[in-house]
Amino acid sequence: MDNLLSIVTFIPALAALILMVFLRGEDEAAQRNAKWVALLATSLTFLVSLFILAGFDPANTDFQMVEEREWLLGLKYKMGVDGISVLFVMLTTFMMPLTIWASWEVKTRVKEYMIAFLVLETLMLGVFMALDLVLFYLFFEAGLIPMFLIIGIWGGKERIYASFKFFLYTFLGSVLMLVAMVAMFSDAGTTDIAMLLKRSFSSETMSLFGFQIIGGMQTLLWLAFFASFAVKMPMWPVHTWLPDAHVQAPTAGSVVLAAILLKMGGYGFLRFSLPMFPVASDLLAPLVFWMSAIAIVYTSLVALVQEDMKKLIAYSSVAHMGYVTMGIFAANQQGIDGAIFQMLSHGFISGALFLCVGVIYDRMHTREIDAYGGLVNRMPAYALIFMFFTMANVGLPGTSGFIGEFLTLMGIFKVNTWVALVATSGVIFSAAYALWLYRRVVFGDLIKESLKTIKDMSGRERAIFAPLVAMTLILGVYPALVTDIIGPSVEALIGNYETALADAGASSQVAASH
Repeated sequence: MDNLLSIVTFIPALAALILMVFLRGEDEAAQRNAKWVALLATSLTFLVSLFILAGFDPANTDFQMVEEREWLLGLKYKMGVDGISVLFVMLTTFMMPLTIWASWEVKTRVKEYMIAFLVLETLMLGVFMALDLVLFYLFFEAGLIPMFLIIGIWGGKERIYASFKFFLYTFLGSVLMLVAMVAMFSDAGTTDIAMLLKRSFSSETMSLFGFQIIGGMQTLLWLAFFASFAVKMPMWPVHTWLPDAHVQAPTAGSVVLAAILLKMGGYGFLRFSLPMFPVASDLLAPLVFWMSAIAIVYTSLVALVQEDMKKLIAYSSVAHMGYVTMGIFAANQQGIDGAIFQMLSHGFISGALFLCVGVIYDRMHTREIDAYGGLVNRMPAYALIFMFFTMANVGLPGTSGFIGEFLTLMGIFKVNTWVALVATSGVIFSAAYALWLYRRVVFGDLIKESLKTIKDMSGRERAIFAPLVAMTLILGVYPALVTDIIGPSVEALIGNYETALADAGASSQVAASH
């Protein structure tokens, strides 16, 4: 099918346009129609995206299903997928119908709410498929707007503060990336990502404002991209926007933020930082390792003292993303395979944990851990689902959480055993805060009067969790479903990376001899 990627990307935007133009009124029928249009559009997007997966050849490490046409002012509209991006596309299309279905209880400005999520899906898919710097930047930055509105309009009491903090942090980081993209265009004369991947940017030491920059232009470009992707991940110490955004966002907003938006940072490192600036990546890898290790330990300890369920899970996300950045810059097969696996797995698990919080928040309208206790007595099905995803978050063997953490730790162990040692302690800390949360919410006696009439999960809620449980178990038992698809592309990435480092080393030796 021609233009398959564009069709998948713009189905949600078309549905948003239909809602905007044709749906009028705020009565119950209009609200119901808005929900059904959004659910059908996101479900159709997922079904059509299965054709992308079916037509994808993992053995081919080039970009596939490429669409290219002239756009405005001589710029190119170019889309394509490879082994690294295709599964992020699938993760996005898989999670969005569940997110919409979980929003069935929304009562205020339902049409606008659904439009925001539909536009957000189009922009997120665009990020993972764009093969042009300008197009990538437009999708990457535009995604801030619907998320800003989702937090700012449908969020909690501190929603305005949280939405502006989210926007300013992520936007300021991306300004530096834009400057770097302009520099790359002026150097290479193209914004085509496939061509830029083949280009070798200067890594010779240069002087800037009296400072000697080792790695030259590559280091400066790497730092500019790092500023954007580190905030998006988010890495310690630029992670402080995430807990606020999660706590204030509506349940569906938290799910999308954790499951998909955070992955754009990791994807950016794999698409730009590692392959385009290999010398700088190698030079600055120890910085990333220790930032990641500190993030894993520090945010795990912070999670231990949280009193708000969403905040605890948000800090847990920062810790889990620490494994991702560590695995990526280990720059070996296990490390990068593990990082991608961890991102996909975290999408299912953290998304499910935020949905678990949403289930009881819809009933009690509080996220305070102390407000609960003894839920197993009234909500056995909920207790079972919550326990399953708590264990997956800890990294229990047999769940997808184990595979990602184990592979990234293997990858980093080959490169730096001290970082691996510190990072492994995070596994113990994650068990501590996750089990502590579960014990206080679910176990114990049912003392609080307000909880004595609480109802267990409805059929709709159970149906939302079913595919997430299935994916977490299937990937935990049969990880080859992911590794077979990403393996050849990751191997090619590492091969090019090592060749570029060897070439840079040889050229620096030649320069030194002269």
